[in-house]
Amino acid sequence: MLAMGLTSCNNDNFLDTTLYNAIPKDFMYSSDANATTGLNGIYDQVFPNDDYDGDWGFKPNLFTGSHPTIDTQATGWDKDWNTQKWGASSEELLKGWRHVYAGIVRANDYLAGLEASTGLSEGVKKSLHGQGCALRGFFYHWLATTFGRVPMLKTGETYMNTPTKARAATYSEMWNFIIDDFKTAVDELDWAPMNGQYGRCTKGMALTYLADAYMWKAYRLTDGANGQEQNENEAKKCLQEAEKCLKQVLDSKVYELSRSFTTNWDPAGAWNKETIWCEQLDEGTNWGGWNDMTSKLMLKWYTACPENGGWGSLYLSWEWWSSYEKGDKRREASGYTGAVPQIDPNNPAYDPQYEGWYEPAVYGKNPYLQEVLGQSKGADTKTAQFHFTNGEWAPSIWSAKLWRTATADYLSWSDGHWSPTPIYWKRLPNVMLDYAECRFRLYGGDDTEGWKMINELRNRAFGKLEDGHEKELTDKFLPYYNDYAHWVRNAREAAKVPIHDLTEYPIPFGSTVATVPDAKTVYTALKAKKGFDSPVWKVAVNEERRKEFNCEWCLRPDMQRSGYMADHVAHNYPERGEASDMANSPWTVRQYKYDDRKMDMPIPADELTKNTECDQNEAYRADEK
Repeated sequence: MLAMGLTSCNNDNFLDTTLYNAIPKDFMYSSDANATTGLNGIYDQVFPNDDYDGDWGFKPNLFTGSHPTIDTQATGWDKDWNTQKWGASSEELLKGWRHVYAGIVRANDYLAGLEASTGLSEGVKKSLHGQGCALRGFFYHWLATTFGRVPMLKTGETYMNTPTKARAATYSEMWNFIIDDFKTAVDELDWAPMNGQYGRCTKGMALTYLADAYMWKAYRLTDGANGQEQNENEAKKCLQEAEKCLKQVLDSKVYELSRSFTTNWDPAGAWNKETIWCEQLDEGTNWGGWNDMTSKLMLKWYTACPENGGWGSLYLSWEWWSSYEKGDKRREASGYTGAVPQIDPNNPAYDPQYEGWYEPAVYGKNPYLQEVLGQSKGADTKTAQFHFTNGEWAPSIWSAKLWRTATADYLSWSDGHWSPTPIYWKRLPNVMLDYAECRFRLYGGDDTEGWKMINELRNRAFGKLEDGHEKELTDKFLPYYNDYAHWVRNAREAAKVPIHDLTEYPIPFGSTVATVPDAKTVYTALKAKKGFDSPVWKVAVNEERRKEFNCEWCLRPDMQRSGYMADHVAHNYPERGEASDMANSPWTVRQYKYDDRKMDMPIPADELTKNTECDQNEAYRADEK
């Protein structure tokens, strides 16, 4: 769909074309083709847009959807998102707010015209209406899970005709609006995307978000009420509806787990059968320059190691790294560690207390790009210690999901800007773990269906679906990395950094354990070891989320909605001061008291100034005085 925007002006006479704002509004609805094209204006806001938020998909999503869990970390001003020091003046919050409300306003305007139109074929009009409602629901879902109660602009309402509006009076009022949008989308959309175009909203996407919305409403009627009315019976009804939606997705067989967790972030894995809703950035093997971009989201610079050309916006914690069991391949698929001597059993400095932390495929290197971590510093690198430093301490682990497909060093700025990357909003594992949670809440912590879902996901995590398919997977997913190596080779060799053709996929396929440990047994033991207050089922669901969804923006919202955030922070990140030798200590410093109310982010100060009917969330009202 974005290709239309990139090629529509490829004409010598484009300057003589009639301006869009001079075309009568009803022209958009004069034909099926025009109405379909008009919907692209809403889809445009699913992607970064410099007019509102050129970093959408990374910032503010990382800051609000991941950093509060502390599993992802930062330095500089960004570190405030790890310590609950964010505030109403945050630029990232304001940009995200403006970005999604721009999408909502476009949807409201489009839907008003669509509903009044009379010249469209019934099937096309129905699909376009369903997509418009699903997109508006998606934008509101981000606002509601990020800020709590927000102003709900309805069909036909825009900032022009509704410049001020109060927030929804209750959480239920807000979630009912979102639920209605997704219910409409479920009724009007098919399982397959319109015209076979991946990236369009589908019935599966709408059902998944509808279930999520029901679960959020249930949370706000119980643990997350924040002083509003609680209603256990209504919450149970919401969970029952969520269970039905999720079961419908599972029973449809439209979606299935990829054989390899790892390959979900490879270009050849774009829009695979596991994907339900995704912001797919720059798919393909064209790296091009500034003029060829579909998105200028600078992921590889944000996420690469600073000694490999990165900007230092993202690090992963050792607490997260150490949470995995031996043989769980999601860890090496998600991160690269510095070559820390204490975790390497082959190093004389090895310390047995870190047994199991060593992953040879990603130890001290990014194997996809054939880059040694800290290669620009040589022996002076600060990556070969538990906490990296270039002025501030941060854990020496970098994301393998987001820094994988393009270098931040060679041929990177002027003519190698792209890094094809999926930003997953919903994958099949979201459905599986949400379904497990609904089952446990409705039928008790011993529910066999719930534990079945978790064990099925763990079976893939330990590589069992890869077994016997190693060659097939290699043939499909390896070629991109050799194509990229050929493209960057001259620049690498000029810098005296050799690169060669790979004969095997960077992380070996296949399981390394005979039997996958039973989830209930594992998490019963973990609860006892760490002293979690939550029941075993809740520990299991949410610890699996931590392992599955690191650097995916559903993590904090899902853990909050589950009522697990406080337990997680208290026991996975106990309060501790800075170690005397941070270079040789893996553990995170936490010197603040966790406040669950602050998981509802502050309404941006700019919105409060312009929208006099809007008020601030309670946890931040003292900041305004």
